[in-house]
Amino acid sequence: MTTHVTNHAMERNRNRVMLLTRWDDRKLDAYEGYVDAVRACIFLAVQLYEHKEGLRPSGKTEPEMIAELAEAGRLRGRAFERIMLLGGDDVVEAAHQLNAAALQIDWQATGRVTGSLEEWRERNRVTFKEINEFHEAARVDLGVQGSLKDESHPERDLLLPPGEPRGSDPAA
Repeated sequence: MTTHVTNHAMERNRNRVMLLTRWDDRKLDAYEGYVDAVRACIFLAVQLYEHKEGLRPSGKTEPEMIAELAEAGRLRGRAFERIMLLGGDDVVEAAHQLNAAALQIDWQATGRVTGSLEEWRERNRVTFKEINEFHEAARVDLGVQGSLKDESHPERDLLLPPGEPRGSDPAA
């Protein structure tokens, strides 16, 4: 009888560990997919913004770029829904904050909100800080050791093209 109870308890524990591992794998996929979708939107928004502002012309038309950004936004929304289903409370809150910041970039790129080049850059800075906050919440949720916020990981700014000092506005 003792052997049977012990085997049953061990089997139950092994199944519980397998289930937790499976959910962690799905969470990791969801977290990675969401950040990838956010970054894809940012890339397309930057391309559109730079084209509209005459900073870097594109081989695509503005309507094509807007359509690509809209489709990427749809995919970002789907990825966000996976976070809502699988993420812990802190991850979901970090995703909400990241979504709000990323939408500001989309809106300035499409002209729904106006702003200077420095405001554009600040929106990007805020969004990348929110990506880091999302990473931090996801790492905690997954039980990853360490932190992205300690002394070994200094805060970094946007990478700007050479010859364009931070804060300069060539459009001005």
